[in-house]
Amino acid sequence: MAVEKTVAAVVINTLGITGSRNKLDTDSPLLGAIPELDSLAVVNILTAIEEMFDIIIDDEDVSAELFATLGSLSAFIETKL
Repeated sequence: MAVEKTVAAVVINTLGITGSRNKLDTDSPLLGAIPELDSLAVVNILTAIEEMFDIIIDDEDVSAELFATLGSLSAFIETKL
């Protein structure tokens, strides 16, 4: 759960999400549901996550499925720890 909270904070801070939209949970959809989440934002989020967790995310690991929900992104990060 700590990983998911940290990933949620990275997504919210990187995208500059404010107000009622800044609450993300496991089932929160990401790609296609958040207008601010474009290709540049994906790169920025991945870079921030790599720095936060001291991991390396390979290009071939990045996919639409990875960014389907906060839960899918968090689960992937947990496999890298």
